[in-house]
Amino acid sequence: MHRRWVALGTCLVVGVFGMGGLLAVDAIRFAAPPCDEKPTDITTSDYALDFTVPNGLMPDPQFNGQKAQVAVHRVQPEYQHGRCPNTPSKAAVLIHGRSVPGRPVFDLKGKDQHNNKMSVQEGLARAGIDTFAPDMLGYGYSTQFEHGLDDPHNASLRPYNADGSCPYPEGCDRTHNAIFPLDQQGTKLATNPLGGKRYAHSSKVRFASMDTWVRDIRQAIDDAIAKAKPTDGKVTLVGYSLGGPRVGRTLYAANPVLPDSEATIAKVNSAVFMSSLFGLPTEEPTSPGLVSFPLVLTDRKGATTWPLATVGGTSDQDCTGRVPPGAQDDVWKELMKGDHIGEKWGGTDPNHPDGLSRTPTFTTYGFNTTVAQQLKMPVMVLHGIGDATAPVANATSIYNALPASTTNKVMVQVTCASHVFEWEGCDGERCTPPSPATVYGQAPGTPWAGPHGTVTAALTEWINKGTFNGASSGKFTVDKSGVVH
Repeated sequence: MHRRWVALGTCLVVGVFGMGGLLAVDAIRFAAPPCDEKPTDITTSDYALDFTVPNGLMPDPQFNGQKAQVAVHRVQPEYQHGRCPNTPSKAAVLIHGRSVPGRPVFDLKGKDQHNNKMSVQEGLARAGIDTFAPDMLGYGYSTQFEHGLDDPHNASLRPYNADGSCPYPEGCDRTHNAIFPLDQQGTKLATNPLGGKRYAHSSKVRFASMDTWVRDIRQAIDDAIAKAKPTDGKVTLVGYSLGGPRVGRTLYAANPVLPDSEATIAKVNSAVFMSSLFGLPTEEPTSPGLVSFPLVLTDRKGATTWPLATVGGTSDQDCTGRVPPGAQDDVWKELMKGDHIGEKWGGTDPNHPDGLSRTPTFTTYGFNTTVAQQLKMPVMVLHGIGDATAPVANATSIYNALPASTTNKVMVQVTCASHVFEWEGCDGERCTPPSPATVYGQAPGTPWAGPHGTVTAALTEWINKGTFNGASSGKFTVDKSGVVH
C-alpha cells in the first residue's frame, strides 16, 4: 500500500510540474543543511578543574593530598547553524603572569578611545578561536588554601637582624627578590584585618614553584582539547610575562620533576611568548636564603600603575592615548571581583577597606637558552619596545635561542607599548598612518587601535595560519601608527 501511494505521489508531481519540477523537488530535499564559516556570536563560561595536590609538588608539605581547583575562563565562538565542515576548529590556552590572573589579562572589559573592545579573548573568539585562560594555583578564582594565601598571617613579617637573630615573638622573614617585600603585615594589613598586631605564619615557606604550575597547565591543555575538539587535536600555548617561563618549562622535554613531558608537547602545535621573562636557571634554585612566606599583597596603585611604566623613549608625548581612560579602573574592578577575601583587606579605615590583590611567592626558573634550543614547534615572540618590566632584549634572546632548524618563527616588537600592551590603546594623529601605509590587522583607513589591537591581530593570524603579516619567519617592528616594518 505504501509503495502505491509513493508511486501515485510521484505521478502527480510529474503531471503537475513535469520531470524538471520533480528534479527541483529532489534538489531541495537533498540540499546540504546551512552552516556558518565564521562565528555568529561568542559565549563566555567559567568553571573549575578539580585535582588533588601531588605529594612533593608544593614547597609546603602540609598541602600534599589536599583537594584543589584550577579556575578556567573560556571564551568560545558560536555558530548559529553549526560550523561548516571545511572550517577548522582552533584552540588556545593562555597563561597569565606574576601579578594578575587570567581574566583581567586576556578578557579585560571596556573599550579604547576608538570604541574597540579591549578583550583579547573576545577578539580571538570572533575570529573562530576557542580560548581558555586558567588561573594558576594561588591566583584569582583558583584555590589559595586556608593556611596558604587565605590566611593574612602568611603575609611577610619584619626582617631578621644582620646577625641572623630575630627579636620579635611572632618571628621574622627573609626574601630573595624585591617583588616579595618584607613586613607587609605592618605596612599593608595593620588596620584591616590585623588590628595593629603581627602574627606568626601558618605556612613558613614559598607557595609554589614553576613545576607547581606546569601541572596546572597540563590539566588545562587536556581540558581545552576535550572541550574545543580542535581539528588537529592540539592547542596553541600562549605565555604572558611570568607565563613565558611557565610555558617554557611545560615544553621542556627533559623536565626531571614531572615525567612524560613529551606527551604534553605532542598536544601543542605552536607557542607564543608575550612580554616574557627569560635567562633564568634551568632548574629550581636551592639556596637557603629563599623567601620564607607564601603571600604577597598589592594595592590598587601597584597593581594598575607599575606595569604601565616604560623605558626606551616611549613617552606619553610620542605615544598619545597609550593608556585608555578607565582601563586601570577596569583592571582593579576585575581583580577585586575575583578576590572576595582580598577586597576586605588593606587601607587605614577599619570600616572601609581599600582592597588588596593577593598573589603567591615562588622560585623562578625553567626558561633560558638551554630550554629554548630544544623547542620543537613553531614559535612567535611578541614584546613591547617600551617594556620596563621584562626588557625588550628578551624577545631577541628568545628568538635567537630557538633551534637553527626552526623555519617557522617570528619576532614582533611593538612601538608605544609597555609590559601590559594588551591593555594599551592609541589616540591622536599618530594613529592614522599616511597613505598608502595601512594599520596591521585592521580594515583599511581605520585608525590604529593601539598595541592591544596588534596583539589580538597577531595572535589571530598566528593561531589560524602560522604567520605574521603573511610571513612564516622573520623579525618585524610595528611603528607608533600600527604599521609593520
